[in-house]
Amino acid sequence: MPPFSWPVRVYWEDTDAGGIVYYANYLKFMERARTEWLRSVGIEQRPLQQEHGVMFVVVEAETQFRRPARYGDLLRVSCAIDKSSGASMTFKQEIVRDSDDASADAELLVTGRVRVACLDAARLRPRPLPELLMKELSIAGDG
Repeated sequence: MPPFSWPVRVYWEDTDAGGIVYYANYLKFMERARTEWLRSVGIEQRPLQQEHGVMFVVVEAETQFRRPARYGDLLRVSCAIDKSSGASMTFKQEIVRDSDDASADAELLVTGRVRVACLDAARLRPRPLPELLMKELSIAGDG
C-alpha cells in the first residue's frame, strides 16, 4: 500500500511563544494523519470500537526532530505501514514542509515510527487485528 499523505497548516495554537511548533504537537499531527489514512480506506475508529469491540492504542513512539516548523507553515504528514504482526502495526511517518515552489523538494522536518496495538475494547487486552482491517489494508501475512 503506498504511503498516505495529509496536509496540515501550523496555527498559532500549535506553537510556543517563539512561533515554533511545540514538539508534542508533531505527535498529534502524526495521529491525525493515521486517522485520516484509515478514513481514506473506509474505516472509522468509533464503529470499530462499538461494532467490533476493537480499539487501537499507541504503545511506542520514536521521533527524530530535524528542523523546526513555524507558525503559518504548510506541512505534509505521511504514514505507511512499516510492519504488522498479529496484534500490532508499526507506522513509518514523516513530516515535511511543503514549498511554494513546485519545482523544489519538500523539506524533511520530522521522522518517526509509531507502533499501535490492537486491544479488546472491553478488557483492554491485546487481540489480533480484525480480519476486516487486514483485508482492507492488505496486510495479512506482512510479518
